Amino acid sequence: MFRTALRNVLAHKARLLMTVLAVMLGVAFVSGTLVFTNTISDAYQKSSAKGFDRVDVAVRPEYQDSEGDKVGTTPRLTRALLDKAAKVPGAASATGVVTGFTALADKDGKLVGGDWQSAGGNYWGTEDPRYPLVSGHAPRNGHEVAIDSATAQRAGYRVGDTVRLSVDGPVLTPTVSGIFTTDDGNVAAGGSLTLFDTATAQSLFGKKGTYDEIDVQAAPGTGQAALKAELDKALPAKLVDTTTGRQLADDQAEAISSSMSGLKQGLLVFAGIALFVGTFIIANTFTMLVAQRTRELALLRAVGASRRQVTRSVLLEAFAVGAVAGVAGLAAGVGIGAGLRSLLGSFGASVPDGPLVISPGTVVTALAVGILITMLAAWLPGRRAAKIPPVAAMSSVHAQATAKSLVLRNTLGSLFAAAGTAAVLAGTRMDADTGQGVMGIGAVLLIIGVFILTPLLSRPLIAAAAPVLRAFGVSGKLARQNSVRNPRRTAATASALMIGLTLITGMTVMAGSLQQSIDKMASSAIRADYVVSMANRGPLSPEVEKKLAAADGVTASSPLRNGESRIDGGTQYLTGVDGAAIGKLTDLKVTDGSFTVGGTRVVVDEDRAEQHGWKAGSRFTAHFEDGKAARLTVAGVYEGNDMLNGIILDNKVLTPHLTDPADMQVMVKTAAGASDAVKDRLEKTLGTNPAIKVQDKQDISNEIAQMFTLMLNMVYGLLGMAVIVAVLGVINTLAMSVFERAQEIGMLRAIGLDRRAVKRMVRLESLVISLFGGVLGIGLGVFFGWAAGELLGTKMPTYELVLPWGRMAVFLLLAGVVGVLAALWPARRAARLNMLTAIKAE
Repeated sequence: MFRTALRNVLAHKARLLMTVLAVMLGVAFVSGTLVFTNTISDAYQKSSAKGFDRVDVAVRPEYQDSEGDKVGTTPRLTRALLDKAAKVPGAASATGVVTGFTALADKDGKLVGGDWQSAGGNYWGTEDPRYPLVSGHAPRNGHEVAIDSATAQRAGYRVGDTVRLSVDGPVLTPTVSGIFTTDDGNVAAGGSLTLFDTATAQSLFGKKGTYDEIDVQAAPGTGQAALKAELDKALPAKLVDTTTGRQLADDQAEAISSSMSGLKQGLLVFAGIALFVGTFIIANTFTMLVAQRTRELALLRAVGASRRQVTRSVLLEAFAVGAVAGVAGLAAGVGIGAGLRSLLGSFGASVPDGPLVISPGTVVTALAVGILITMLAAWLPGRRAAKIPPVAAMSSVHAQATAKSLVLRNTLGSLFAAAGTAAVLAGTRMDADTGQGVMGIGAVLLIIGVFILTPLLSRPLIAAAAPVLRAFGVSGKLARQNSVRNPRRTAATASALMIGLTLITGMTVMAGSLQQSIDKMASSAIRADYVVSMANRGPLSPEVEKKLAAADGVTASSPLRNGESRIDGGTQYLTGVDGAAIGKLTDLKVTDGSFTVGGTRVVVDEDRAEQHGWKAGSRFTAHFEDGKAARLTVAGVYEGNDMLNGIILDNKVLTPHLTDPADMQVMVKTAAGASDAVKDRLEKTLGTNPAIKVQDKQDISNEIAQMFTLMLNMVYGLLGMAVIVAVLGVINTLAMSVFERAQEIGMLRAIGLDRRAVKRMVRLESLVISLFGGVLGIGLGVFFGWAAGELLGTKMPTYELVLPWGRMAVFLLLAGVVGVLAALWPARRAARLNMLTAIKAE
């Protein structure tokens, strides 16, 4: 039986080619993902580990939890603590570390390093071993900075150049005193690092006389654990936390691995979709191969082969196909992994140097996936063939599925579809947190149900295309009949395309609806013409609001300032505003009382009001971070949203209790309204600052739209693999169908059907099957998009379903194009069949 299986694989290698390609693409996706993520993770881990080479023990402040009426605080690491750490037995030196966001502009005034990777810090003394200088000298005062060599090269800066930068708003113009090298992972990833002298860094980052961390280096002969023990004895345990450099490196490696796992899982989900789609091709291929070899298998049964041996021979063929596809997919995956790494560089993202990582786990996974997927998909056709009695097989009695089997299939499919639909609808009635799981299970059940029912659905849906196909005469009529001749095969072929289009359509519906809801939220909740914020969404200096308020044409402005408090024994974050101006800058719907902010009068959103049982006129006590308290009165309750929510009070009440006041954003209204000229004037008022964004409502919507567009394009690209596999499935099914119907095609040619008509028949058959899959996919995608939107609507009142009719029409058109392209080779092959040879074919 082993020799028989091997002979069959070699005899049908051309017909198995598409199956090998489909499995190979899925395996390549899986192995490429593993190679890429393992390579990037390994490179970052090694790069970050270098940064801890000079840190034997790190001393960090220990956060003091909130309790009772006391707001949680983070103690400061003072110079006294640093000096004490430097003098413990076994310590060679201690370095105070200060860090914060620093936006550096290039010579064109554009931000270097991206919104989130622009960092700043302090240069310790005149020779900081963490940052070896390659030119110039260490910064000595507030008018000098040092920048990393990668940033200097990208931006074209040299020692002595004047640069423009910002930490929290106001523009600074220091001179580049030195250029240094660093092992910082953010710099390796394309970010920038700007260093000040320690006193300047402490002042700029709001940490005068204190540090974020104290790095202690051990003296020769002292281990990290011994030094940590000495520091624990000398330093106040309740205020600081000590960690060895080795532990820091391990924690960093784990953090990198954890951050990469999300990307890895996301890519593997799409790889799984491609492999799932590939199973339809494998099952179709082996079903058709087994059907073509029915008499051969019957003869094997007649001469003594058992059912188990027949099934095993089919599985051996699948094993051979899966092994070949697995090896080829692994090789292609290694190339994909290397290509993705190079692709990052072309997008401007640098990656630390390191070898391509091909772990034993990647090799085993690739081969296991290729072999197991192929064997599982081939098991059912093999088992079905083994159950056919030899005499029935020789007389082809088995050719059509029995009415009993079709009734059983339709009943099972109906149960799955009904259960799935019920679960999805039930999920829409739940809140977002609990409804996700129920809806996910329902979606899986519904897709399985529709797949099982596809043979039943194919007849009425394909029959609907009959009037159009009649226009193509005999070719159209034959194409329709061929499409429904074997419903199971049609179903498996169309389902591969259906799954890809379901996901693509569902994502498109959700993205379009979300964008519309965000546009409505921005236009309905904000009256301000502009919202000013830091590029990294970090805190703004209060000086920014003062400059904006004094600018020509500004009629109203208000900072949004955050502060922590304790209310009823729980932590609540307060939003401070200019009470006199906030009513002119927002348009929040009030459900109780009035939107009045001033003195001790505050407004709260519906969630907080419900949580505490508040209504207009209610009074409560807020305990601030400085330990003092105030009795506040609820003037009104409003509908909150993602842009503005929580407890809003006047800054005159909040600010005196804040240790380091800072604004998250500033709302601005101007006499002339929003225009390019006004925006340009406001930007110039702030010194054309690279760190600050001045955005109108349309800019905010466009920024969010960019995120959705990027996400959608990524999804389209990743699901493109599943669509390619589906195309291979259509080609494979048609090609094998042409081979199977060779005698029939020969007869059609003999009675007058010319080659052009034969080509048209095969093309129309492919088009009908592809459009059938497209219609099912788009229909399911719209349903899932609507359901997911209903779930999101529980947290987003402005959510509204938007059906992207234009894009859905494009998706249906693409399904048709897939059908036409997939039929090119099979149609050409059918037309070139020699009619006499075909008529004699068995």
